[in-house]
Amino acid sequence: MDGGVNFSAMFSNLKAGGSGKAQEVSAGFRSLDTELKKILIDERMRCAKHKTNYQTLKAEYIRLKGKYTQSQAELRRMLSKKQVSQEKLQLLLAGLRGEVLDMTQELDELRLQVITPQRLKLLKAQLQQEMEVPIKERFNKLEEEAEKYRSKYNKLCYDFTFLKSMFDHQQEDHERVLKEQQIRYSADLALVKKEKEKLSAQLQSGDCVTDGKRVEALLREKAQMHQRLCSLEAEVAEIRAERDSTRAQAENTQRIQLRQLAESQTALKTLESEKQSVCLQLDRVEKELRSSHEQHVVLTGKLHKAEREIHTLNSQVEENKHAYRLKLANVLKARGELERERDKLQTLGEESALKELQNINAKLQQQTQQLEELERQKAENTELRRHNAELNVQVSTLSNSKLELMDTNARLRESLERVREELRNTRTQTERIQRETGRLEKERRVEWLEEKHTFQKREAELQEKYSQAKQRMQKAALAQKKIKTLTETKEKKLRDKLQLLEAKIEELEFESSVAKKNPLFAEEHAQLCRHLSELQRRHKEFRQLLMGNHMLSMSVPNSIH
Repeated sequence: MDGGVNFSAMFSNLKAGGSGKAQEVSAGFRSLDTELKKILIDERMRCAKHKTNYQTLKAEYIRLKGKYTQSQAELRRMLSKKQVSQEKLQLLLAGLRGEVLDMTQELDELRLQVITPQRLKLLKAQLQQEMEVPIKERFNKLEEEAEKYRSKYNKLCYDFTFLKSMFDHQQEDHERVLKEQQIRYSADLALVKKEKEKLSAQLQSGDCVTDGKRVEALLREKAQMHQRLCSLEAEVAEIRAERDSTRAQAENTQRIQLRQLAESQTALKTLESEKQSVCLQLDRVEKELRSSHEQHVVLTGKLHKAEREIHTLNSQVEENKHAYRLKLANVLKARGELERERDKLQTLGEESALKELQNINAKLQQQTQQLEELERQKAENTELRRHNAELNVQVSTLSNSKLELMDTNARLRESLERVREELRNTRTQTERIQRETGRLEKERRVEWLEEKHTFQKREAELQEKYSQAKQRMQKAALAQKKIKTLTETKEKKLRDKLQLLEAKIEELEFESSVAKKNPLFAEEHAQLCRHLSELQRRHKEFRQLLMGNHMLSMSVPNSIH
């Protein structure tokens, strides 16, 4: 355009100089010709220069256009990749959201299933109540039994005082009866003395027939007393044997009861040790539950943190998508502008083409910057993918840890159920053993009380028999003493009588000697001999009777002692 302006200026100069001189016309034409040639040469050079510039610009334009098409293809490929990656990310996010929802549901279920401190306190209270109720019932039963035994003891004390009062009353009655018997015996003794005097009078009177009858009656009474004494000795031996057997039975029952009591005490000690082991096991399970609860809390915190990171990453992905859409819209707008500029380049001249090429270069630089920005976003997307993969790994580890936590919770539930089952078994076993020991104790107590009652009854009977036998022995001893005194008195009387008889015998012998000399007394002498032999026989029997009474009086005190 600068050449066209100079040519018009020169042409105007030529028109202006047309009114000059003719001489100057030819010179002007020559100068004009030379100037035109110069101008043409300049224009040709300028045109060649413009042509070469145009060719270079065209080649640059073609190169840039190819590069632009390549960038467009790369952009389309990147857009397709980004769309595919976005779809994958959306699918992955949908899957992760579903997994997160499942995990939240499972975590809620686990939160419901995991033993909280409140539930643990409730379980402890329930177990304590279950353990305290039978113990309280057992304690109440023991209190009732103690009260029952206390009432029985009070009753026995009352019975003892009543029996003691009865015993004192009976003792008083017995003393009164003894006094009465002493009075009666003193009266009997007075009667015996009277009879003695009568007997002495009869002996002095020579009534030997009644004396022999009385001696025979005394011998019969002696035999009866001897038989009665033998029966009493046999009864006393039997009573002693029964007393020894009852004492041995009581000792055996006492040993059996002591052995059973020791066995029940050992069983109670074993049950207490089992109870302590179960309590230790329960404490260990509670500690494991607390540790699992703490692990569960830590894992839930990690899971919430991962959820927050996933949410932030989702927001970043959305922001990147929005920015990518904006940049894509800008690129499309720039592409439309480039196309419009290309159309303008085809219509405009070389200078406008140069300016447009500069603008295109600027826009290409801008596009390269945008491509760099896209590359950076691509790197960010790869970084996000990597971070997403790490989050997936964390989610998988969390799921694994959740599975492990579920397994540990299941194991803890199984161990808790097993411990509860063992606790129930031990509780039932302790209750069964307590019932069995209580039943055995009641049975043994009832048997012991029955045996004690029977033994007491038997002992009372034996004591009564013994007292009766003792009384009989005392009566027999008193009677024997009376008989001994009587026999001693009778023996003394009989000795006196014997002396009298001996004196009479001497007198009779003297009379017999006199009678031998006098035949009138022969018959009287024969009668006196018969009477003498009879008296000697009676004297011998009386001596034997005295010796038997003496032996009997010696054996009776020994049997009493």
